[in-house]
Amino acid sequence: MTLSIDSCRQKVADLIAADPARMRVLAIVADLALPDCWIGGGFVRSPMWDRLSGRPPKFPDGDIDVLWFDPARTEAAFDEALEARLAAIDPTLEWSVKNQARMHLRNGNPPYASTADAMRHWVETATAVAVRLADGRVEVSAPLGFDDLHSMTVRPTPEFAGARIGEAASRLRAKRWLDRWPGLRVSEELRRAGI
Repeated sequence: MTLSIDSCRQKVADLIAADPARMRVLAIVADLALPDCWIGGGFVRSPMWDRLSGRPPKFPDGDIDVLWFDPARTEAAFDEALEARLAAIDPTLEWSVKNQARMHLRNGNPPYASTADAMRHWVETATAVAVRLADGRVEVSAPLGFDDLHSMTVRPTPEFAGARIGEAASRLRAKRWLDRWPGLRVSEELRRAGI
Protein backbone atom coordinates (compact mmCIF):
# COMPACT_ATOMS: atom_id res chain seq x y z
CA MET A 1 0.00 0.00 0.00
CA THR A 2 1.35 3.42 -0.98
CA LEU A 3 1.16 6.12 1.67
CA SER A 4 -0.18 9.55 0.82
CA ILE A 5 2.14 12.57 0.95
CA ASP A 6 0.30 13.83 4.03
CA SER A 7 0.60 10.45 5.75
CA CYS A 8 4.33 10.28 4.98
CA ARG A 9 4.83 13.84 6.22
CA GLN A 10 2.98 13.00 9.44
CA LYS A 11 5.04 9.85 10.01
CA VAL A 12 8.25 11.90 9.81
CA ALA A 13 6.84 14.63 12.06
CA ASP A 14 5.67 12.06 14.63
CA LEU A 15 9.04 10.28 14.60
CA ILE A 16 10.94 13.51 15.27
CA ALA A 17 8.39 14.80 17.81
CA ALA A 18 8.75 11.57 19.82
CA ASP A 19 12.52 12.06 20.12
CA PRO A 20 13.35 14.47 23.00
CA ALA A 21 16.97 14.89 21.90
CA ARG A 22 16.00 15.89 18.37
CA MET A 23 13.25 18.17 19.67
CA ARG A 24 15.82 19.92 21.87
CA VAL A 25 18.06 20.48 18.83
CA LEU A 26 15.11 21.84 16.84
CA ALA A 27 14.29 24.25 19.66
CA ILE A 28 17.89 25.49 19.84
CA VAL A 29 17.92 26.15 16.09
CA ALA A 30 14.45 27.75 16.14
CA ASP A 31 15.75 30.26 18.70
CA LEU A 32 18.17 31.56 16.06
CA ALA A 33 15.13 32.91 14.15
CA LEU A 34 16.84 32.47 10.78
CA PRO A 35 14.74 32.77 7.62
CA ASP A 36 13.64 29.58 5.85
CA CYS A 37 15.60 27.56 8.43
CA TRP A 38 15.49 23.76 8.68
CA ILE A 39 17.55 20.79 9.87
CA GLY A 40 17.99 18.13 7.22
CA GLY A 41 20.00 15.20 6.00
CA GLY A 42 20.82 12.42 8.45
CA PHE A 43 18.93 14.19 11.25
CA VAL A 44 15.74 12.95 9.54
CA ARG A 45 16.86 10.12 7.28
CA SER A 46 18.82 8.10 9.84
CA PRO A 47 16.13 7.76 12.53
CA MET A 48 13.56 6.87 9.86
CA TRP A 49 15.78 4.14 8.46
CA ASP A 50 16.60 2.96 11.98
CA ARG A 51 12.90 2.63 12.75
CA LEU A 52 12.15 0.86 9.48
CA SER A 53 15.05 -1.51 10.25
CA GLY A 54 13.58 -2.32 13.66
CA ARG A 55 16.27 -0.63 15.73
CA PRO A 56 16.14 2.36 18.05
CA PRO A 57 17.25 5.69 16.58
CA LYS A 58 20.88 6.56 17.16
CA PHE A 59 21.69 10.12 18.26
CA PRO A 60 23.68 12.11 17.49
CA ASP A 61 24.37 10.75 14.06
CA GLY A 62 27.07 12.87 12.46
CA ASP A 63 26.76 16.56 12.01
CA ILE A 64 23.60 18.58 12.49
CA ASP A 65 22.87 20.12 9.07
CA VAL A 66 21.28 23.51 9.72
CA LEU A 67 19.98 24.97 6.47
CA TRP A 68 18.68 28.46 6.00
CA PHE A 69 18.13 30.91 3.17
CA ASP A 70 18.95 34.61 3.03
CA PRO A 71 20.48 36.15 -0.13
CA ALA A 72 21.48 39.24 1.88
CA ARG A 73 23.85 37.32 4.21
CA THR A 74 25.85 34.91 2.07
CA GLU A 75 29.29 35.31 3.63
CA ALA A 76 30.71 32.03 4.90
CA ALA A 77 31.88 33.90 8.00
CA PHE A 78 28.24 34.45 8.99
CA ASP A 79 27.63 30.69 8.95
CA GLU A 80 30.83 30.14 10.93
CA ALA A 81 29.65 32.63 13.57
CA LEU A 82 26.33 30.75 13.81
CA GLU A 83 28.18 27.45 14.22
CA ALA A 84 30.23 28.99 17.04
CA ARG A 85 27.06 30.28 18.67
CA LEU A 86 25.45 26.84 18.49
CA ALA A 87 28.62 25.17 19.77
CA ALA A 88 28.55 27.51 22.78
CA ILE A 89 25.01 26.30 23.53
CA ASP A 90 25.82 22.61 23.01
CA PRO A 91 29.47 21.73 22.34
CA THR A 92 28.70 18.00 22.31
CA LEU A 93 27.10 18.29 18.86
CA GLU A 94 28.82 18.79 15.52
CA TRP A 95 27.04 21.77 13.97
CA SER A 96 27.12 22.50 10.24
CA VAL A 97 25.36 25.72 9.23
CA LYS A 98 24.98 26.62 5.56
CA ASN A 99 23.07 29.49 4.03
CA GLN A 100 21.62 27.79 0.96
CA ALA A 101 21.57 31.13 -0.87
CA ARG A 102 25.31 30.70 -1.53
CA MET A 103 25.54 26.94 -2.02
CA HIS A 104 24.73 27.14 -5.74
CA LEU A 105 28.23 28.62 -6.24
CA ARG A 106 29.90 25.56 -4.73
CA ASN A 107 27.68 23.25 -6.76
CA GLY A 108 27.97 25.10 -10.08
CA ASN A 109 24.23 25.71 -10.37
CA PRO A 110 22.07 28.76 -11.04
CA PRO A 111 21.03 30.55 -7.82
CA TYR A 112 18.57 28.68 -5.63
CA ALA A 113 15.23 30.25 -4.76
CA SER A 114 14.80 28.73 -1.28
CA THR A 115 16.06 26.06 1.07
CA ALA A 116 13.70 23.52 -0.52
CA ASP A 117 15.01 24.43 -3.97
CA ALA A 118 18.59 23.89 -2.76
CA MET A 119 17.65 20.47 -1.34
CA ARG A 120 16.56 19.38 -4.83
CA HIS A 121 20.27 19.54 -5.73
CA TRP A 122 21.52 17.25 -2.94
CA VAL A 123 23.00 13.87 -3.76
CA GLU A 124 20.24 11.44 -2.68
CA THR A 125 16.48 11.82 -2.71
CA ALA A 126 16.02 10.20 0.72
CA THR A 127 18.40 12.71 2.28
CA ALA A 128 16.53 15.72 0.88
CA VAL A 129 14.08 15.85 3.79
CA ALA A 130 14.23 18.48 6.53
CA VAL A 131 12.33 19.49 9.65
CA ARG A 132 11.82 22.59 11.78
CA LEU A 133 9.76 23.78 14.72
CA ALA A 134 6.95 26.19 13.94
CA ASP A 135 4.52 27.17 16.68
CA GLY A 136 5.75 24.23 18.74
CA ARG A 137 4.99 21.67 16.02
CA VAL A 138 7.32 19.79 13.71
CA GLU A 139 7.05 20.88 10.07
CA VAL A 140 8.50 18.72 7.31
CA SER A 141 9.92 19.73 3.92
CA ALA A 142 10.51 17.06 1.29
CA PRO A 143 10.89 18.72 -2.12
CA LEU A 144 11.66 15.37 -3.78
CA GLY A 145 8.96 13.47 -1.92
CA PHE A 146 9.02 10.68 0.64
CA ASP A 147 8.98 7.51 -1.45
CA ASP A 148 12.66 6.68 -1.18
CA LEU A 149 12.88 7.65 2.48
CA HIS A 150 9.98 5.36 3.41
CA SER A 151 11.03 2.49 1.13
CA MET A 152 14.67 2.65 2.33
CA THR A 153 15.91 3.29 -1.19
CA VAL A 154 19.14 5.07 -2.04
CA ARG A 155 18.57 6.89 -5.30
CA PRO A 156 20.53 9.82 -6.71
CA THR A 157 18.68 13.06 -7.34
CA PRO A 158 18.28 13.95 -11.03
CA GLU A 159 21.42 16.09 -10.82
CA PHE A 160 23.52 13.10 -9.72
CA ALA A 161 21.85 10.38 -11.80
CA GLY A 162 23.77 11.12 -15.00
CA ALA A 163 27.33 12.33 -15.43
CA ARG A 164 27.77 12.72 -11.66
CA ILE A 165 26.67 9.20 -10.71
CA GLY A 166 30.24 8.36 -9.73
CA GLU A 167 30.08 11.03 -7.02
CA ALA A 168 26.86 9.53 -5.66
CA ALA A 169 28.36 6.03 -5.67
CA SER A 170 31.53 7.22 -3.92
CA ARG A 171 29.47 8.97 -1.26
CA LEU A 172 27.39 5.85 -0.62
CA ARG A 173 30.53 3.73 -0.22
CA ALA A 174 32.15 6.31 2.10
CA LYS A 175 29.04 6.62 4.28
CA ARG A 176 28.84 2.79 4.66
CA TRP A 177 25.05 2.93 4.76
CA LEU A 178 24.74 -0.61 3.43
CA ASP A 179 26.65 -1.84 6.50
CA ARG A 180 24.43 0.08 8.90
CA TRP A 181 21.17 -0.68 7.10
CA PRO A 182 21.59 -4.02 5.25
CA GLY A 183 17.97 -3.80 4.08
CA LEU A 184 18.58 -0.70 1.98
CA ARG A 185 17.57 -0.86 -1.65
CA VAL A 186 19.97 0.65 -4.15
CA SER A 187 18.65 2.23 -7.33
CA GLU A 188 19.53 0.81 -10.73
CA GLU A 189 21.66 3.89 -11.54
CA LEU A 190 23.86 3.23 -8.51
CA ARG A 191 24.03 -0.50 -9.22
CA ARG A 192 25.32 0.25 -12.71
CA ALA A 193 27.94 2.51 -11.07
CA GLY A 194 29.29 -0.45 -9.11
CA ILE A 195 27.35 -0.42 -5.84
